[in-house]
Amino acid sequence: MSSDRLMRIHSDEFRAMADRVLRATELTSRLNVLPFDDDAGKAELFEQILGRPLPAKVTIYPPFYTDHGHHLELAERVFINQNCTFLDYAGIRLGERVMVGPKATFITVGHPVDPEERKGWLSGAPIDVGENVWIGAGAMILPGVTIGRDAVVAAGAVVTDDVPPASLVTGGKATVHRRW
Repeated sequence: MSSDRLMRIHSDEFRAMADRVLRATELTSRLNVLPFDDDAGKAELFEQILGRPLPAKVTIYPPFYTDHGHHLELAERVFINQNCTFLDYAGIRLGERVMVGPKATFITVGHPVDPEERKGWLSGAPIDVGENVWIGAGAMILPGVTIGRDAVVAAGAVVTDDVPPASLVTGGKATVHRRW
């Protein structure tokens, strides 16, 4: 996985990322209209999206969204419910037996907070989810977060900081921290 970093917008790296986003979007749009029981078609498209076959006993219910796909690492026996989004350019790893509820979102790329920097840069950091974690419906996991083994992220939680192993995290209330 990538480490914490900045990427200049309009650079060669940015253009390559943008090209992959278009390709991943095209592939996921095809995936998301397949009949639910077309296992062979889904397996073929997931292999193109991820750049490799799905690991053993991984279950993903479409619709499924990713902006890159090649930086999404899924261990065996991962379950991903419907309408989940993985913006994985900086890397996302889901350990064995991770369960992801519907409409969960994992975001590894964003923009700097400073308005001037925001115009010219993308920021990013990987997400790492340990074994046997449960991510509740509608949870949002933000760049740089590590979630420890056996943890539970409650439905609707917005996770901005690391989650210790074997813990429950909740909360989605937005709070103003500063103004500019």
